[in-house]
Amino acid sequence: MIIFIVVTVIMFVLAVIILSGKGDHLIAGYNTASEEERKEVNIKRLRIVVAGVCFLAPIVIALPIFIGKEGDASLHLFTAFCVFLMTIIALILANTWCKRK
Repeated sequence: MIIFIVVTVIMFVLAVIILSGKGDHLIAGYNTASEEERKEVNIKRLRIVVAGVCFLAPIVIALPIFIGKEGDASLHLFTAFCVFLMTIIALILANTWCKRK
C-alpha cells in the first residue's frame, strides 16, 4: 500500500511538471524528435494528454484496492481493461488531436 501511495504521488507530481511546461523532455518520443518533427506537434495539447494519463492511471489502478474484495478477479480484470482502453485512447489522441494541421 505504501508503494502504491508513493507511485501515485510521483505520477501526480509528474503531471503537474508536464502541465507547467517544464517537463517536455519527459514525454517519450517528443524528447528524441528533431526540430522539424517537433514543429508538427501541438505541444500544449500533447501536455494535456500526457498529464491526463498521469492523473487518471493511478486513480483507475487504485479502484480495486479501495472498493474491491480480496480475490475479486473480475474487478482486477475490469481495471486492466480500463488501463488498456485509456492507453489506446491516449495514443489515438496523441497521434491525431495533438498534430498541427
